[in-house]
Amino acid sequence: MQVFDMIINGKPVRAGSTFDVVNPATGEVFARVQAGDVSHVDQAVAAARTAFPAWSRTPDAERKRLMHALGAALEAHMPELMELVTKEAGKPLGGLNGVGSGMEVGGAIAWTHVTADLELPVEVIQDNDDARIEVHRKPLGVVGSITPWNWPLMIAIWHVIPALRAGNTVVIKPSGLTPTATTRFVELANAILPPGVLNIVTGESGVGSAIAKHPEINKIVFTGSTPTGKNIMQNAAGNLKRLTLELGGNDAGIVLPDVDPKAIAPKLFGVGFHNNGQTCACLKRLYVHDSIYEEVCAELARIAKETVVGDGLVEGTELGPVQNKAQLDFVQELVEDARAHGARILSGGKARPGGGFFFEPTVIADAKDGMRVVDEEQFGPVLPVIRYSDIEEVIARANNNENGLGGSIWSKDHAKAAELALRLECGTAWVNEHGAVQPDAPFGGVKQSGLGVEFGRYGLEEYTSIQTLKIMKA
Repeated sequence: MQVFDMIINGKPVRAGSTFDVVNPATGEVFARVQAGDVSHVDQAVAAARTAFPAWSRTPDAERKRLMHALGAALEAHMPELMELVTKEAGKPLGGLNGVGSGMEVGGAIAWTHVTADLELPVEVIQDNDDARIEVHRKPLGVVGSITPWNWPLMIAIWHVIPALRAGNTVVIKPSGLTPTATTRFVELANAILPPGVLNIVTGESGVGSAIAKHPEINKIVFTGSTPTGKNIMQNAAGNLKRLTLELGGNDAGIVLPDVDPKAIAPKLFGVGFHNNGQTCACLKRLYVHDSIYEEVCAELARIAKETVVGDGLVEGTELGPVQNKAQLDFVQELVEDARAHGARILSGGKARPGGGFFFEPTVIADAKDGMRVVDEEQFGPVLPVIRYSDIEEVIARANNNENGLGGSIWSKDHAKAAELALRLECGTAWVNEHGAVQPDAPFGGVKQSGLGVEFGRYGLEEYTSIQTLKIMKA
């Protein structure tokens, strides 16, 4: 069985014990990872702090070259990393509409290369006979990264690469449920980067809170639940750490009556069920106009029943298991609550017997605002479909949620859809799409879905502070 070590100051580090990593498709242990603790956090931060001065002064062109080298290393080890992602997270190698571990590793490669080429040029505010005023972007210092289990490698890349590109050093802690692909990436990266620039500490016993509280960490970037994000924010107050928090979402999509139900249903299903619905910016509440409601529901249910669910390592599998037993139980709880309150379960509705944490793709009709499956983020292969008749009312209903990550409008009238999309209270709004992100466009949430943005120039700036330089000439 493969054993994964932590990497601190460029060297493998073992703790006094390990913990098991379970394949959610089988329920069996496939790897063991070091059970680090607070002392390892201190070691990693010390290494990152020591490495920071030289790394922050490394010429920009050299840092860019090294980021591209990291992208090349990901590509060279793509099959290995895909298998690790599938084993730990459960997603298929291919997946529904190509959204699987291949897409995750491929996306990580693309994000690395695009981010490597981002620039933060000096901005000149004034340059005349009196003075020249320049605005410089400077790295913050040590960045602490805490990542979730749903997109373990991709989100690690989203955190690490812009931090390094801007000249920071990093200590990353992956989820204890899915630490293997990230640990392997850090191992590969340390064959390229100077010692201490990128460190990884694995373990759950106080590791995350130690990173959030650590006085020598200058910024925390976290992706995960809103309650955990709030706790990190409180812990980070001790030394006024900078924060980027991408938190929970309960994204609404609104389907206008001018669409063709048969034509649009496959796309709606894909954006609601890819990665088994375990994506913060998945479509999680679908509002459909009364005139096409039953037809859209029927088409979604038909697709759900035809979707191939199974072990992600088996060719042809479209959806894998829910990542862990606790999440599987939560999904079942929400479905049963909807059933008890009069909703119709058109497909699925139950866990699959046998090994693994499989839940059948579930489409729920006659769902209503106020049901838990609508009001709470289900984070599983379940899509509630809610009927509406008045567009003003449904915009208000869609916005009546504490989350504000993403939202979408579906219509043949692009201008009208764009106008309505801008009225949604969310960080990203899509027209005839949902959840599609790219490395050059900012992404982040409003309300309880977080603060700050990731990706592109705006995301890169979040890993820097501003220094204004004024040169008097007179």
